[in-house]
Amino acid sequence: MTLLDWENIRHPVLLTLSVSALSTSFATILGVLGAYLLCKSRFIGKELLDSILTLPLVLPPTVLGYYLLVLFGKKGFVGSFLTDYFHFSVLFHWSGAVIASVLVSFPLVYRSARAAFEEVDPDLEDTAKTLGKGNFAVFWEILLPLSWRGILAGAMLAYARGMGEFGATLMIAGNIPERTQTLSLAIYEAVQSGNEAVAFYLVVLTSILSVVILTTSTKLLKKPHW
Repeated sequence: MTLLDWENIRHPVLLTLSVSALSTSFATILGVLGAYLLCKSRFIGKELLDSILTLPLVLPPTVLGYYLLVLFGKKGFVGSFLTDYFHFSVLFHWSGAVIASVLVSFPLVYRSARAAFEEVDPDLEDTAKTLGKGNFAVFWEILLPLSWRGILAGAMLAYARGMGEFGATLMIAGNIPERTQTLSLAIYEAVQSGNEAVAFYLVVLTSILSVVILTTSTKLLKKPHW
């Protein structure tokens, strides 16, 4: 990869933006559902499940990547099912990068959504139920409209986290140019090959995008003053 090799630069940028968008969509859906279930349910082991759902925040990416290999490898439960019935494997495929990004970014949406749900006045939900609203209607018409700022902020943080994912992606998707090479992997390869110009360009681009996302999410978390 050289300084003027813009095609090789363009691909990891577009792949990273696409992978982050897909992973953020999945992480947001799963994170919101998980937050709602744990916020509104009572059962034995609730705290343990909460810790497990938050675990990707503190585990090393290589550990997460190993778990993914065990699960999605050819001998793994999911991996063998996909191979036997669909003749498809996420290993060394861009979908593996999406799965890795979902795993590492899920806790950001989950924690943000749960905090947002817990800030909603329970009396509003009780009032809606007395008026004949079911659980789904309360969730859709009360909780989501009052919690959208926290959920959106968590989703934006998840997007930024997905952009920077490296370890788990490298283990399950590999570092294949024009196939699975994301921005972080392209930076790693540029540094390893001594191409400092390309590495600098990609680092600056990644930093700018991350700053914009983090600044926007911070503004969303601020409650408006009426």
